[in-house]
Amino acid sequence: MRMMTRYITLAWVVLLLGTLTTVAQSKSSYNGTIGITPVRVLQAGETLHVEMDFILDHVKVRSAGAVDLIPRLVSSTDTLELPRVSLKGRNEYANYERVRSLMSRAEDATYLVPYRVDKSVRTESRTIEYRHTLPYESWMAGARLEVQRDECGCGEIAWMDVVKVDTVTLDVIPVPYQVIPYLAYVQPVPEPVKNREKQVEMFLDFVVNQTVIRPEYMNNPRELAKIHAMIDELRVDKDITIKRLNIIGYASPEGSLANNKRLSEGRALALKNYLSSRYTFAPSLYHIVFGGENWEGLRKALVNLDIEYKSEVEAVINFYDGQERKIRLMSLRGGEPYRYLLRNIYPTLRVAIGKAEYQVKNFNVEEAREVIKIRPQNLSLNEMYLVANTYSNGSQEFIDVFETAVRLFPEDDVARLNAAAAALSRRDTITAERYLGLVKQKGLPEYANAAGVLALLKGDYDTAARFLQAAMNAGLEVAGKNMEELEKKRINAIEINSRVNNKQTNQ
Repeated sequence: MRMMTRYITLAWVVLLLGTLTTVAQSKSSYNGTIGITPVRVLQAGETLHVEMDFILDHVKVRSAGAVDLIPRLVSSTDTLELPRVSLKGRNEYANYERVRSLMSRAEDATYLVPYRVDKSVRTESRTIEYRHTLPYESWMAGARLEVQRDECGCGEIAWMDVVKVDTVTLDVIPVPYQVIPYLAYVQPVPEPVKNREKQVEMFLDFVVNQTVIRPEYMNNPRELAKIHAMIDELRVDKDITIKRLNIIGYASPEGSLANNKRLSEGRALALKNYLSSRYTFAPSLYHIVFGGENWEGLRKALVNLDIEYKSEVEAVINFYDGQERKIRLMSLRGGEPYRYLLRNIYPTLRVAIGKAEYQVKNFNVEEAREVIKIRPQNLSLNEMYLVANTYSNGSQEFIDVFETAVRLFPEDDVARLNAAAAALSRRDTITAERYLGLVKQKGLPEYANAAGVLALLKGDYDTAARFLQAAMNAGLEVAGKNMEELEKKRINAIEINSRVNNKQTNQ
């Protein structure tokens, strides 16, 4: 539900606060004089601000005495007592603290907490600033502000001896207008068949120049557990059908290409035989692929290396190929870089990749609403979109679906754009800007609308107008509503600036 903001203009409030002081009688519970100076009464949006100063001129309360100064808003129909200022003598203050400490939780919950409780045992002059805010109600437009004095806390109330000062006009400063963003979401293209793939990398250990997998050898138990976990996760999911198992073997780039190909294919075949002995997949599901000498893996490994000759190694890899590349690496700096790579990097390049290609069944909306709770990765973007639209637009469930979609499809423009719109619906401009920056299809009207809303929420009205106009020209209806919000925000900003400038000028 949208929150609507409305402004109520009030005529004025009469203050019965004066700068004349009250001289305490001899029978009074205090010595000295108390004066009250009005500061302002301000209605800003749905809040009323009451501000005044209590001037205590050499006021000292008798040890067993107390003086409560009680502001009240009074109209012909309503009266509202505001938090009081309580001045207490030494013994009375100690008694107050004792009573509060002994209150039960129920008593404390109903206790009207004073604005301030002051142990008034000093005689120097001082000022107590009274600054109180409360929700504005319509009856307060005709109310007056009174201050009563209750001495000794005994309920024998006397009016403060003050005179009516000049009528104070109630200040009304508009509250900053809260823009209501109107977002447009793009429906993804449905997938007739949901083809997916999943892969793991394994760094299997083989005895030198051998192609037989020893499951318990060195790190093999940990590495083989990776492919078992992947396959087992897919097998137990009744909504998934495994279509192909690719086993890709990569070789480190030392030695001859022919020997590397023989070792790589042999080791990939060994992995296939290992899996065949443990699973009942048809032999036709397995496919052995030689991935080649793993130069790309070497490039990635060099990125994170901090060695002085890194740039020279990278230059050799980038500018030469084939056998010449290997020869130049081996001869670079007398072979020192090559020996380092051979010892520290090349073993990690002998990797086997197990890749499963599979299909996921299609779901109707009711099924998809349940699947997204437990296996959201089984849904297509379109199925997630349909699930989102079963919730109220802008609700937390609605937003959650689009945030899940972009997490599972981080490279998809539609997922990014819809996630940006969802972020804008909760006024998260930082997340929205990040997703919009990743969108490649910036010509979409939904993109222009989201970019316009983002600029509007950030206060860049000219940019907002440009994007929203583009979306309107493309026929996107909600862009026109956002343009109306932009005009409301501009008018509101002008009103606030004008009122603030007028107050500064009058001061």
